[in-house]
Amino acid sequence: MTVKRLLLSLVAGLLLAGTATTQAHAEDGFKFWGYYQWSSGQWSFAQKGPDGVVPADGSVEGWRYALGGAKPRVPRAAGDFEAICKDVPAETGKKRVAVVIDPGTAEDQPAGEQAGTPAGTCVVTDPKSNGAQVLAAVGPTRIEKGLTCGIGGYPSKGCGEPVKNIQVPATDQPVQLQIDNPVGSSKVPAGSVADDNKGSGTWVPLILVVVLVGALAAGGVVLVRRRRTRA
Repeated sequence: MTVKRLLLSLVAGLLLAGTATTQAHAEDGFKFWGYYQWSSGQWSFAQKGPDGVVPADGSVEGWRYALGGAKPRVPRAAGDFEAICKDVPAETGKKRVAVVIDPGTAEDQPAGEQAGTPAGTCVVTDPKSNGAQVLAAVGPTRIEKGLTCGIGGYPSKGCGEPVKNIQVPATDQPVQLQIDNPVGSSKVPAGSVADDNKGSGTWVPLILVVVLVGALAAGGVVLVRRRRTRA
């Protein structure tokens, strides 16, 4: 186990042992992507790395980038499987896992970087897929020394840097998740963004053909008039 992972595990252990404070205060901490599971209506810090967890069908995985200390800062949206996977049908031989990715607040983001929008994605994948594989299905990940350092290109560099004398808020304001298109489903839900794109893809070429035919017809009329004028 690397020193960074040991330190991050120690941070989680302090929370689980009930030693974390509930008031905003100054302390030393880290900037990192925290890994969580939704259980019994709340987020809990993962006791294993994503490569050591095999989420079950119907489970919810959570990731939150934050500047945190003894109190891990969980995703700011609930792990609502039904909301994230509501239009994604079950498939034989596959499992559905809802993934919540919360890039954090403006105060959390590194200098020169922009935190994205918290989003939920339903991943349809092999039943044996572990947490790391489920996350990788959502988007590119940057792994350094066994740690998940970047998700979807954010942040572009750095990994679990220690930060001195941070101010940790007692609570985070909840946010509304943006629900993205499902990943890995062989059945694209009706009304999804992907389905809408298919429709627009059909109409665009048709419109171009109509415009082209109209232009050719107009050109033909002009040519006929010119010939009649010359005659």
